Amino acid sequence: LCANAPKAAPEPAEDPELEEYLKLKTGIHRALIQRLNLSSIERMSAEQLRPEVDRLVAELLAQEGLPLNSKEKVRLTDDLMDELRGFGPLEPLLRDPTVSDILANTYREVYVERAGVIELTNVRFADNDHLLRVIARIVDRVGRRVEESQPVVDARLPDGSRVNAVVNPVALDGPLLSIRKFSKIPFNLDRLVENGSVASSGAALMAGMVRARLNILISGGTGTGKTTLMNALSHFIGAKERIVTIEDAAELQLQQPHVARLET
Repeated sequence: LCANAPKAAPEPAEDPELEEYLKLKTGIHRALIQRLNLSSIERMSAEQLRPEVDRLVAELLAQEGLPLNSKEKVRLTDDLMDELRGFGPLEPLLRDPTVSDILANTYREVYVERAGVIELTNVRFADNDHLLRVIARIVDRVGRRVEESQPVVDARLPDGSRVNAVVNPVALDGPLLSIRKFSKIPFNLDRLVENGSVASSGAALMAGMVRARLNILISGGTGTGKTTLMNALSHFIGAKERIVTIEDAAELQLQQPHVARLET
């Protein structure tokens, strides 16, 4: 048993400059939380909040005697805005249209997938507690929770992107988080034909099946395009129909005006 015991993941190389920055950002973030009213933060727009964050950051840096140049101050304010209003270090990746998947393997390693290729980024969380807070913020918004008694959770972001999180005791080295981003432009059958995913004759047949109200079962493994195909086929449901959807996590991007969305 001892010989076959799982080994801990190797520690990534330390970056003293990044460690110092994360320590600074964490400290200022805590100070901001103490000075700002959390309920008012939720009500304020980003344009209203940013000048207040700028002012408080300048005060706190002056108190600590930490000289930062203008570029460093802008970066710090940007990161703090992401912490206060968004999902922390993940925000730049969520805004990047070239990123299709985000994979956090504990707080030290964040990978992304671009054009089918996975690559390591320089994005990091301060520690596992920081990553856990971001995970909790995501799942809280859809009325779910993740904890020791429920260590695996599926959720979604406000834009519908799919989220899966795994924490202790299932995740041995620290929390794991994966986000599959939604395309801003939903796929239709024409795009699937252009990509070579569906033959034009098959697309015409499936469109006719939807219009004829036939029952259709779409199945396949993870990442094979079930939701993408479902969204494409949904375009052929008439605008005068009432559509009711029931999903584990709401992912469908229906364009019709009369849709009742349910989530299990």
